[in-house]
Amino acid sequence: MNAVADFIAAIGRAALALIRSAGAIALFALEGLSHAVRPPFYWRVFGTALLDTGFLSLPVVALTALFSGGVIALQSYTGFAQYHAQSAIASIVVLSVTRELGPVLAGLMVAGRVGAAMAAEIGTMRVTDQIDALTTLRTSPMKYLVTPRLLAGIIALPLLVVVADILGVAGGFTVATAKLAFSPTAYITATMNAVKTSDVTVGLVKAAVFGFLIALMGCYHGYTSRGGAEGVGSATTSAVVSASILVLAFDYLLTDLFFAQ
Repeated sequence: MNAVADFIAAIGRAALALIRSAGAIALFALEGLSHAVRPPFYWRVFGTALLDTGFLSLPVVALTALFSGGVIALQSYTGFAQYHAQSAIASIVVLSVTRELGPVLAGLMVAGRVGAAMAAEIGTMRVTDQIDALTTLRTSPMKYLVTPRLLAGIIALPLLVVVADILGVAGGFTVATAKLAFSPTAYITATMNAVKTSDVTVGLVKAAVFGFLIALMGCYHGYTSRGGAEGVGSATTSAVVSASILVLAFDYLLTDLFFAQ
């Protein structure tokens, strides 16, 4: 009986800790967003965050999308050829990329690159008392450090996903025409007939949510880090892991919301 009671107590403690963390993150997010509508706004910090999140993440996102589109085309051909359904490959590639792989892969790549960088930068400022110095100078750390990064994530990731969508479809087109002997004209026609505006729009909505979550996790774990260099390292790891999990979890929730019949 004691073992069962201890087990139930451990589950209860874990559940309470999870609820407490979720509440703290929600309040952190609300405070960060509330500063976006109250002056002043630090445009230079926002521009730097937008450049780092968007433009500097472009190479890794572009390469990931390009090769993923090609892999989808190859794998689809392998399966569909058994049923003489090769004509569906173009639609499979474009729908997979625009609805799922574009936003998710871009989100995971940005989480690994930008989420870690945000947590490390803000965490270093925390453990070296630079955040306390901002408060001493009558500058809100939330307004200066968090709000511009949250807005940059919301704006930058949809722009990255637009590029990822184009390159993912281009990768599938290249493999289909160069390796699988598809007609370029027929492939493009099938692609245009399969994709709808709503498919692209839903992918961009997902990207905006993912960008917000990635920036939120990077800022939150960095802002609340403690314990010197070891604490910064733990905050960086936690930011990447939590952002990646949230990207996948919210991808399911948004897919169920938009595409459930």
